Amino acid sequence: MAQFWRPDVSTIIWSLGTVPVLGSLALAIVRALIVGRAGLDAIAFLSMAAALAMGEALAANVVAIMYAGGVVLEDYAVARAERDLTALIDRAPRIAHRVCAGKVADVAADEIISGDELLVRAGEILPVDGFVLDASAMLDESALTGEPIPVERRVGEAVRSGTLNAGGTFRLRASASAGESTYAGIVKLVSAAQTSRAPFLRMADRTALVLLPVTLVLAGAAWIGSGDPLRALAVLVAATPCPLILAAPVAFIAGVSQAARGGILVKGGGPLEALARVRTIIFDKTGTLTVGGARLMSIETAPGASAQDVLLYAASLEQASHHSVAQSIVEVARQQGLSLVLPDTVVEAHGAGLSGRVQGREVRIGSHRLVFGARAPDAWAQRVLDDAAARSALAIFVCVDGQGIGALLMGDELRADARGAIVRLRRHGIARIVMLTGDRVDAAQRMGSALDLDLVLADHQPHEKLAVVASEQTNAPVLMVGDGINDAPALAAAHVGMAMGARGASAASQAADIVLLVEGIDHVADAFAIARRTRTIAWQSIVAGMAMSGLAMLAAAFGYLSPIQGALLQEAIDVAVILNALRALSPPDQA
Repeated sequence: MAQFWRPDVSTIIWSLGTVPVLGSLALAIVRALIVGRAGLDAIAFLSMAAALAMGEALAANVVAIMYAGGVVLEDYAVARAERDLTALIDRAPRIAHRVCAGKVADVAADEIISGDELLVRAGEILPVDGFVLDASAMLDESALTGEPIPVERRVGEAVRSGTLNAGGTFRLRASASAGESTYAGIVKLVSAAQTSRAPFLRMADRTALVLLPVTLVLAGAAWIGSGDPLRALAVLVAATPCPLILAAPVAFIAGVSQAARGGILVKGGGPLEALARVRTIIFDKTGTLTVGGARLMSIETAPGASAQDVLLYAASLEQASHHSVAQSIVEVARQQGLSLVLPDTVVEAHGAGLSGRVQGREVRIGSHRLVFGARAPDAWAQRVLDDAAARSALAIFVCVDGQGIGALLMGDELRADARGAIVRLRRHGIARIVMLTGDRVDAAQRMGSALDLDLVLADHQPHEKLAVVASEQTNAPVLMVGDGINDAPALAAAHVGMAMGARGASAASQAADIVLLVEGIDHVADAFAIARRTRTIAWQSIVAGMAMSGLAMLAAAFGYLSPIQGALLQEAIDVAVILNALRALSPPDQA
């Protein structure tokens, strides 16, 4: 009785362990067929189903365990971080200050309609598009245009939602509702671009159309030639494409891990594989190829004045300001060893400059209009203004006791590693490198020439950037690299989007497939090198694994392997494939 009962129990146990995997696999195959995909999962399904039908429950269970393990690894490897619009939505203002009958009332931003008068306080983000009602407004438009230096908008000029009030409080006349404004349009662009992205196609599926019929023909020939259906089953079991199912996920898990060690966050195996196929790179300018902030470019002096005095008075007074430009000036002065003096009676002039006393002398710094009023610029001041325009710089004039002594030219500059990164990318096989920016044409062309880029496109709005990405993708796989909200639609639409996220989370990081958590554009080349090597290792594992599986299939067809032996041999092949795939854990230079 015991001898009769135990084999039945073991068969039931192996079968019960196989059926759930078989059922889930059947559903997956049906879903794939509905969307027009045919994968290698069909071979695994046939081998398990045939093994159960022929009473080889143990062989079926071994295949089920191999397949389930492969699916878990694959899901982990290709799962992307959820790319929602959290960062964009969180940044969007929810409250606006509406002015009605001389009183200010807080209302939901969604309640604002065209024609409403609003109050925008210092440090707030504009909730809607509109027109400036006061004399001027100082706005940080870098989130939309990429231009790092705040710009002054005068009465009657149009301003856009999503920009930051970098000056004092001003009044705004709404020209659109929140839902129809610029910022809401960017959110919609990101959402549309994300939903239009094609899903990542597993490397295994690319050989399915060839391997599946070959396997069925070989299994059928073995059955017909020998008259033994178990030979056909042995062929199916040996053909179970675990090297294909396992090799790519394991290699890309290792590649993602290696990238993370270098501060490169890759949101799954799909983006890493896509990065390896990239041949065109589109760079944003501000904050990507450049440092993204105002730096001291030069000190210009009036006749008889010294550059040291200009910097000393400016930096001493700027100590009283929290503006990013002011902090840059103070930092430079301290690096040069100047002994700064604490100012007193400091007055900030609506975001355009400062006035106060330094060492008992009246000092004014800021725009030419603030420092000198409406009078025409002197010859030296006019040269400064012309130079600033030519270099896309901000001119900060310094006046002591009513006498102009000089000016500081502040502007953006290339990252120190930008040139080296471009050279490395060319060496890695990138055929085309484009700069795409919302900044002015002159500034973009100057920096593009310094980097020897293939194309420079400037003065582009977010929807125009999206069109450029779409155009470039018709010729080759495209990587888009950016850091601002204005880059988010293009990042989401490109084959691969990479965000410069070292300075904190942003909408760009949310929309991107890859986020650089460390400063430096050279890490783009690092990521590309890791991706290329990982993809090479994955294909090596696939080819070697399938070659061994092919030999096993032939052995099974000629009766040298039973179904269980074929399944166990396939397990050994899987171990070899995994060990090779794990080579992707080492840095590219150790390949």
